[in-house]
Amino acid sequence: MATLLFRKPRPDTVGEPRTGIIDIGSNSIRLVVYQGPERLPAILFNEKVMAGLGRGLAETGAIAESALAVAFDALARFAAVAREMEVTRLRTVATAAVRDAANGKVLLDHARQLSLEVELLSGEQEATAAGHGVLSAIPQADGIVGDLGGGSLELIRVRGGEVHERVSFPLGVLRIAALRAKGQGALQRFVNKALHEAGWLGKGKGLPLYLVGGSWRTLARLDMHLNQYPLPVIHQYGMSAEAISRMGRTISHVNKGWLRAIPGLSAARSANLGDATALLTVLLKHLGSETTIVSAFGLREGLLYGVLDPEVRAQDPLIVAARDEGRRHGRFAEHGDLLDRWIAPLFTRDEPDMARLRLAACLLADVGWRANPEFRAERGVEVALHGNWVAIDARGRALVAQALYTSLGGGTETPEPIGVLASPADLKRAIQWGLAMRLGQRMSGGLAGPLQRTSIADDGTLLSLHVTATDRALYSETVERRHTALANALGRKTAITG
Repeated sequence: MATLLFRKPRPDTVGEPRTGIIDIGSNSIRLVVYQGPERLPAILFNEKVMAGLGRGLAETGAIAESALAVAFDALARFAAVAREMEVTRLRTVATAAVRDAANGKVLLDHARQLSLEVELLSGEQEATAAGHGVLSAIPQADGIVGDLGGGSLELIRVRGGEVHERVSFPLGVLRIAALRAKGQGALQRFVNKALHEAGWLGKGKGLPLYLVGGSWRTLARLDMHLNQYPLPVIHQYGMSAEAISRMGRTISHVNKGWLRAIPGLSAARSANLGDATALLTVLLKHLGSETTIVSAFGLREGLLYGVLDPEVRAQDPLIVAARDEGRRHGRFAEHGDLLDRWIAPLFTRDEPDMARLRLAACLLADVGWRANPEFRAERGVEVALHGNWVAIDARGRALVAQALYTSLGGGTETPEPIGVLASPADLKRAIQWGLAMRLGQRMSGGLAGPLQRTSIADDGTLLSLHVTATDRALYSETVERRHTALANALGRKTAITG
């Protein structure tokens, strides 16, 4: 692995080094800088330049001079930005276009003049990184990853937290137009032959296809727009094969101006959307997959995940990120974990996935304290629904949002759009979590000591708060009201023990 080390970071950032990745793709060149927990660092900086290195490559065998000029400028800027941000480790990788182009060495030599040592990833390495990216964000993924770039398409079988069979095809989105221009059915014949020769025909039967790549994410945004989907979060958004085929017909009959007018749709990606959709429709047919799931993570995140120790990989990315968010924006770093342990005896019947969401809510329970008191509940909803979380679907976001809304003073109502993302039964449980969190926070003042010295129990009739004589003064009228509210929600009466 090639890395570039810059000057040492300032003392206040030594504990959290900054890692940067420059990804030289066939369609775009991007710099992303990360900082935070190893398992799921936050993005500090993210910028892309649509260089189109792979455009025309199939016809000429070389990267166009105009594309090289754009790439040179982008690399110079990204190297300078990385230095200014005091990135401690910078990794630069290139994929299909540079790998296949007769003049790819020109770009590599120019990068070297900028002190950027470029790793030229093979198709197999590219596929492995894409598979690792999906597993980083969806640890339980079981299916086929399809990573569509400008110059190539990688297919990767993932299951059991591991990358298995993988293959790379010269089917990047910038190559599809030339294939389709050969006549009706040309693309389908090419894909059928390629999958047959590689032994992948029908390999997706009964399995989802996890979509990686900007073109397919753009397609998902179009589907959200057409369906008026209430949560504008791409990660783990699902589309059926039928819906994708229907969108393909829609795209073929509308002008580019209509597409460009859709909020959130990249103009550059929209230009190739018809080709990307045509490929996906054919691919689903020949793989046998009937459903797709979008992954916000791909090659770059996979490169980070691929170098982690097994123990770090095994960490739950949602819990890691929520704990980090709570530490940064809450008042007391240990509060979330202690709060979850304090309320857990009331929810022993929660299935593991529900207990996990409850823990995430507790870790985020204090993120609204800096907000205007009139909007703390809304702040909790915003964090849960729109936060940059992974390993959580729309239902999970809704439950965490409901718990935070209730715990931060929003009451037991369900604000929009939470009600359409989860079932009433699940939301009822999340409201109970929120009331329990609200009681624990008020009783303890958000501090560790009172949560460690007191406890709460439910015997089916009484909701008993155990408070020793020393801590009896903590049970104020305000605490009593919250105790009663929780008891009512659980169908219990209140009791104090000491």
